[in-house]
Amino acid sequence: MSSGGWSSREHRRSVLWIVALSTVAIIFDGYDLVVYGTVLPTLLADSTQLGALDPATAGALGSYALVGVLVGALLAGAFGDRIGRRRTMLTCIVWFSVGMAATALVPNIATFGALRFLTGIGVGGLVATVGAMIAEFAPAGKRNLFNAIVYSGIPAGGVLASIAAITLEDAIGWRGLFWLGALPLVVLLPLAVLRMPESPRWLLARGRVADAESVCARTGIPMPEEEANETGNRVGFAALARKPLRRPTALLGLMSFSGLLLTYGLNTWLPQIMSEAGYNAKGSLSFLLVLNGGAIVGGLLASRVADRTGPQKVITVTFGLAALSLIVLTANLQLGILLTAVAGAGVGAIGTQVLIYGFVSNYYPTTARAAGVAWCAGFGRLGGIFGPLIGGLLLGAGIASSTAFYLFAGVALLGALVTTTVPKRRAAPQVTPPAAASMAAVDQRR
Repeated sequence: MSSGGWSSREHRRSVLWIVALSTVAIIFDGYDLVVYGTVLPTLLADSTQLGALDPATAGALGSYALVGVLVGALLAGAFGDRIGRRRTMLTCIVWFSVGMAATALVPNIATFGALRFLTGIGVGGLVATVGAMIAEFAPAGKRNLFNAIVYSGIPAGGVLASIAAITLEDAIGWRGLFWLGALPLVVLLPLAVLRMPESPRWLLARGRVADAESVCARTGIPMPEEEANETGNRVGFAALARKPLRRPTALLGLMSFSGLLLTYGLNTWLPQIMSEAGYNAKGSLSFLLVLNGGAIVGGLLASRVADRTGPQKVITVTFGLAALSLIVLTANLQLGILLTAVAGAGVGAIGTQVLIYGFVSNYYPTTARAAGVAWCAGFGRLGGIFGPLIGGLLLGAGIASSTAFYLFAGVALLGALVTTTVPKRRAAPQVTPPAAASMAAVDQRR
């Protein structure tokens, strides 16, 4: 194995293709989930677009996509450990792209809400699948980094949505912004069909040794070591409900609940809160840009530390950073300090969720990995659903925005506390499969 964990140039090239395709897919997932927040001021101000819309209804609409994400994540967990990573991922790319295109054509609020839900199913399935993909393809010393790169696509999609809204909404309207979200159907899907292989580790876990060898020979990816069977004949969610995975699964779900409540509460309502604080439309959208930009940079830096020290301590610290930053936002401070606090909140909220996905992806054995990531993505979406609802209810009741920030800070502190209680997991013993053992023997004789 050469420096950096690569066995060959072909190995490196194949894995980087997988990381790149997964990242682009997640960027469009993030775009889909954040674009609603960017068009919300327009929909609230102009009843001719979809109909009269009040803050409470707007908050509910923001949650419909997240309910769909919950359903999609759980479906991906139910099927991803059985039908494979590749098939699940390709299906989800098609699903959410078609959903975005259909949303651009809706005539009223009811249809808009229904399509936000349906689109969310594809988004949730993809978010739950890519973590398992990266955990099974990335070299051991780069797993947190590559997970952070891929899941940073969510805030990168938020940045893309913010920039598109600032620069293009006047020209193409809010419907045009949704049409942009359908581009993966024509620019990403063909590449994914060609360059996204099935996971050899998943194939081994399903007893398909010959297929795993074929994928490895074609892509240059080393034949993985076969994991000892920790879950018996239980696969997917059935394995999560038994020891030793039952307790950590509950705690990891609570971590994701906290991270996603912060992520979607802030992404949905930060522009409107800042608008009510006196900033114009483009100025309030700039806060959303800083929030997601801070998450990308901070999440990537934190992932490098996590690869060296382990993700658990890093996640605890970043949750604490979110709480501190949100409290600072309640003070009447200079713009530069507020922007710094918003960036810190992005690192501590969205960046933390990126780290959580990496932590979860590498915590579970292959037979339960897709289900474990899906559980955390799905149960976490309950937090994502509550985030927009809480913001809408508070603002609709005329309560000061500082109250929402204090509430979000409390959620961040809860997330930090839960993180410290997740039990350490010892690496599962591994068994070299006969085919790999014979290949190793040949290499030694050379």
